[in-house]
Amino acid sequence: MSKKIDKKIVGFQVKTEEEKQQEIESNIVQMHEKVSRPEQLEGATYKIKTPLSDHALYLTINDIILNPGTDHELRRPFEIFINSKNMDHFQWIVALTRVISAVFRKGGDCTFLVEELKAVFDPQGGYFKSGGRFMPSLVAEIGWAIEDHLQNIGLLEQPGLSDHQKKILDEKKAEYAAKTGDDGGSSEFPVSSELCRKCSVKAAIMMDGCLTCLNCGDSKCG
Repeated sequence: MSKKIDKKIVGFQVKTEEEKQQEIESNIVQMHEKVSRPEQLEGATYKIKTPLSDHALYLTINDIILNPGTDHELRRPFEIFINSKNMDHFQWIVALTRVISAVFRKGGDCTFLVEELKAVFDPQGGYFKSGGRFMPSLVAEIGWAIEDHLQNIGLLEQPGLSDHQKKILDEKKAEYAAKTGDDGGSSEFPVSSELCRKCSVKAAIMMDGCLTCLNCGDSKCG
């Protein structure tokens, strides 16, 4: 943007690269609780269906874009809502979403919420999802949904195995099926698989005297 100079120039000063960088950094907006909510936010909604209720829960996380259009553009979660026809858990769900939203807006590292929520166990017992993943509680499944969202926006790294690791696990699965005749049928993993303590999927088999997970590759033998 051009600016008209209507006064006599009596002096000048050239900014150093360090001063320019400091000026840029001073204008960078970081996430904090005083950041005002824009009129419109982008987000995603995740469906949570559990055997604990006939009605699904719909978890929505809205994100705010900080420093849009610059090299310092950053997408951060700003608020979370959970809706359902089942009102049995209304009070604690409202309380939970308000606390999580407050943590999002506070700034700093919010990824710790994922492990905290996933570690919550229901004293009445958990349940298995399709694919064999064990959910120790409804709160834990909310934690898994938040983890998926944080991975999608780049705050958490996407877990994954290398092609070499996948090949080894496929070989172990085929070898196990040949020895036991347990190929899993319509399931992805053998029927006799045990629950993996690392990824919470029923995919751990005993091979060569060592319990190995066919989903994440975790092994007690290293």
